[in-house]
Amino acid sequence: MKFFLFLIAVFVLLWLLRGALNRRGGAAASASRPPPSAPQEMIACAHCGVHLPRDEALPGRGGVFCGDAHRTAFEKAQNRTP
Repeated sequence: MKFFLFLIAVFVLLWLLRGALNRRGGAAASASRPPPSAPQEMIACAHCGVHLPRDEALPGRGGVFCGDAHRTAFEKAQNRTP
């Protein structure tokens, strides 16, 4: 009976140590991630005013736009005014 309790205690100890090592390894893996990229400049759509990253904006006559539909609508509105 003593041998059986000793085996259970060893098993529990090994199980706890394995869990502690896995948690420490997970923290090291997350620390090795590359740093996030620098923040991008946010600009407003000339038609609706929605802010979006400069990389996603579409250039057009009169400014930058959040989509092709807003660019077209803005340019049509500018052509109608005398």
